[in-house]
Amino acid sequence: MAAGYPGPPPLTWVRVFSAWQLTPATVAALLLAAAYLAAVRRLRARGGQWPATRCWSFVAGGVGALVLVNSAFIGVYAGVLFWARAVQNVTLLMIVPMFFAMGAPLTLLRELAPPSVRAPLGRALRSRLARKLTFPLVVTPIFLVPLPLVYLTPIYPASLEHGWVAALVGTGLVGAGWTYFWTRFRVDPTPRTDPYLVSLGISAAEVVLDGALGLFVWLGPLLAPHYYLALGRPWGPDVRLDQIIGAGVLWIGGDLAGLPFLAVVLRRMTGEDAEQAALVDAELDHQELLDSRAALERAAAPEAAGTQPAAEPDRPRLWWEDHPELAERFRRQ
Repeated sequence: MAAGYPGPPPLTWVRVFSAWQLTPATVAALLLAAAYLAAVRRLRARGGQWPATRCWSFVAGGVGALVLVNSAFIGVYAGVLFWARAVQNVTLLMIVPMFFAMGAPLTLLRELAPPSVRAPLGRALRSRLARKLTFPLVVTPIFLVPLPLVYLTPIYPASLEHGWVAALVGTGLVGAGWTYFWTRFRVDPTPRTDPYLVSLGISAAEVVLDGALGLFVWLGPLLAPHYYLALGRPWGPDVRLDQIIGAGVLWIGGDLAGLPFLAVVLRRMTGEDAEQAALVDAELDHQELLDSRAALERAAAPEAAGTQPAAEPDRPRLWWEDHPELAERFRRQ
């Protein structure tokens, strides 16, 4: 070990599983998990229902990932290895907030809030300002810009040198990711209900941007060279190779982290299509029942009056007959 090196010892397989540190972010994450579970317990005590999958998503997925990248070996070595910091940042932007959004914390708060609080919150959520702020062209940059902003500006070296800057960067990444996944998943109530195809388009743009950022980090100049060279780390990859590995994390790791998002979006898209088809079928069945009853009443009326039945008037067009796709599916034979 070189004299004056202030970092942790060499990263070995043993250290991968044994390295651990307690950070303020870990404490905040554990308190957040405790508050979430307490709210779920209170809701169930009042007779409400809350899916266990949401608890697992929020606590095991979101809080668990947050604890791992701050307190496990990734967090321990994030200050001395470029690639470890890259793993941490990608996780904070794309993994932690995705699981938080799947846990539906806003719905949980709404269920527990008194009516005096719930009503104004609902009005704020449905307001024109909220709809504008969650418009896809606003939400997309919020999700796509943070990583390039961190790595291509002095923010990155500042986050290495100052703990409070690193805390702000981490909070900003989680907040940006949460805003995106909240509005795209729509597990919680949202101001807008944009088509899921918009989410798929944003994912395609994210893949392109990840590639561009990874390529720049790979082939471009050293990032925060004064910090890493002054660190004098006597083990592991050199500064250039370390940054190349980190470029791969930002490029390929970011794309891999987006795969669960695509799976959730496709599942919810399929579920909504099935629900819409079921509603259409139910309405068509109801309309057919009403038509049958009307036909029976018209057939019975002339018989009771001893007169010949009048010519059947033209049947009014149903709402779905003017919809090309539904008319093709449900056109009467």
